[in-house]
Amino acid sequence: MLILHTSDWHLGRSFHGTGMLDAQREVLDQMAATVRERGVDLVLVAGDVYDRALPAADAVELLDATLAQLIDAGAQVVLTSGNHDSAIRLGFGGRLMAAAGVHVRTRMDQIGAPVVLEDPDGGTVAVYGIPYLEPRHAGPAWEVEPHHTAVMTEAVRRLRQDAGSRFEDDSATAVIAMAHLFAAGGTGSDSERDIGAEDTASREAAAGEMAVGTLGQVPVTVFDGIDYTALGHLHGRQRMAETVRYSGSPLPYSFSEAEHTKGGLLVSTANGQVTGVEPVDWDAGRKLAVLRGRIDDLLDSPDHAWAQDCWCQVTVTDPVRPPQAYQRLKERFDGLLNFILEPEGGSPRAESTYAARLARARSELDVCTGFVEHVRQRPPSESETALLRTALEETREGSQP
Repeated sequence: MLILHTSDWHLGRSFHGTGMLDAQREVLDQMAATVRERGVDLVLVAGDVYDRALPAADAVELLDATLAQLIDAGAQVVLTSGNHDSAIRLGFGGRLMAAAGVHVRTRMDQIGAPVVLEDPDGGTVAVYGIPYLEPRHAGPAWEVEPHHTAVMTEAVRRLRQDAGSRFEDDSATAVIAMAHLFAAGGTGSDSERDIGAEDTASREAAAGEMAVGTLGQVPVTVFDGIDYTALGHLHGRQRMAETVRYSGSPLPYSFSEAEHTKGGLLVSTANGQVTGVEPVDWDAGRKLAVLRGRIDDLLDSPDHAWAQDCWCQVTVTDPVRPPQAYQRLKERFDGLLNFILEPEGGSPRAESTYAARLARARSELDVCTGFVEHVRQRPPSESETALLRTALEETREGSQP
């Protein structure tokens, strides 16, 4: 059997204010083509199907069309909810969709209800979908500590218990788990919402068990003994252990992902065993470019020509903010989405507070020019200073009786 592990589609997401639905449609079309061309039997979507709990109509329509494509290509689908999804809304119609081959797992009580398929090469494949579990709710419900490690440990215990009682011959059954979490040791990116931000009560309840800074992380050893664990949440493809992996998101959702290779993972099984894992890459939408330097080099150097067709993040390092920096950069890089000013070595002017400048001001003109410099991070030009001087003089003349 060939299984495609994916996650974090984030349908409906925008990128620095720019809609991504066309790029998402393109990459999901590539996914469906992979399913058809490689003869994939099962597609896993390990959470964050949508980008928000109340997805827009066009995002819902895209999911509907994609699921239809995957089924038409000959695969079944197992889909779990992530921390961005509304479990109730995503799970609506799950019983009806199961009849068509789309198996949705969004509730705690579904953890012991695997999707069981007969492997054409012999043996059985059992997929246990663990939805995103909010510790504040799952902890009390299961009478365990309200933090991610305790909750996930209990979920996996229940999974193992069901598998042990359901399948007489463990060697003939490949047990696959799906989970949406931050695995300890994983590398995050700027586009992932923090799932370790439990409320104060949850933090205090778990304080005796682990450091506050790791409350949102789950040790990979929780999944020991499971044939394969398909993780979602982190957007970079990662191998946490031989049998525990992140597929990563199919598209980049932050500039911190500019160096990622996007796609999914193809998992092979035979005779109740996982026999191999290989990456499959997709390419959709504009590429990302992260540029840094002085503005003259950014505007003139041919070394940056490749970035002119990309979505760009540009950091300008001139000691003094260049005039009309954003507008000038936008002329060369029309995909400029994020402009950052970071003067080399720090700017003495930028380090000075406005109150300190006011204290040094010797005249009204100094106050005005100091304000311009503080806001704009560069002093006014001679012509701008002349305009300020004229305005002050006319104000004085207008105030005389």
